[in-house]
Amino acid sequence: MRRSARVLAALALTAALAACGTSSDTTADTTGAGYQAGDGSWTVWEQGERGEPVELTGTTYEGEEVDLAGWRGDVVVLNFWYAACPPCRAEADDLAAIHADYADEGVEMLGINPRDDAATAQAFERSFAVPYPSLHDEAARGVAALQGVVPLRAMPTTVVLDAEGRVAGRVLGQIDPAVVRGMVEDALAEAAR
Repeated sequence: MRRSARVLAALALTAALAACGTSSDTTADTTGAGYQAGDGSWTVWEQGERGEPVELTGTTYEGEEVDLAGWRGDVVVLNFWYAACPPCRAEADDLAAIHADYADEGVEMLGINPRDDAATAQAFERSFAVPYPSLHDEAARGVAALQGVVPLRAMPTTVVLDAEGRVAGRVLGQIDPAVVRGMVEDALAEAAR
């Protein structure tokens, strides 16, 4: 059994045991925080259960055009965030580490920010040393691209796309880095077959 599969199996068991006390499908509105909090729950889709490739184009805060279709063949990690979101701040270092560890292995990362102006987003990116680009998504094209494909019910939400651009996994709320790494490793292994 591959290491990532063992990690995901252990995490699934942990999540199942934790679900005995509370529902893992609920999200709570955090009073005064201005965001819908996720509970860290995650979902993976088997290859045969995945829909069509996600189509999304946009402009980064640095003015560069990004088209997900140009990244077909690579695994893509999308992270929906905004600067005032406490769990977005808390997971920034983990996402930067995932980017550093997988950038040379055919993994692209892209932030998607539907709320902040350029100055606010760029200040966040500097403060947290975010090494990958983020789309200035004021028109919410990123959210629309996943509408009907995978529910985005919380900020942050992280979505892993397989090498064909299809949704392979999703985390609602602050990531557990081991879960996202397992999703990425599984998608890389699929692409290598």
